[in-house]
Amino acid sequence: MDTLKKFFPHAFKATELKDFIIALIIYVLIDIVCGFVIGLLAKIPLIGILFSILGAVVGLYALIGVVLSLLVFVKVIK
Repeated sequence: MDTLKKFFPHAFKATELKDFIIALIIYVLIDIVCGFVIGLLAKIPLIGILFSILGAVVGLYALIGVVLSLLVFVKVIK
């Protein structure tokens, strides 16, 4: 659990509604901004494959952050 707290620091601070909304906004913005930048860079032929994989990893990170935030908010995870 300590490893998850290091990788997703905002998710484990989402104990109140304000903190939960802030964590959601942070993870959604990370996904949108990185998706936009990686989408532009993915059009380069050889480097595009690497950026496509990186985009998938960033999207997965944001999804896990949102799920962890929700679980902390409803007090399933402490």
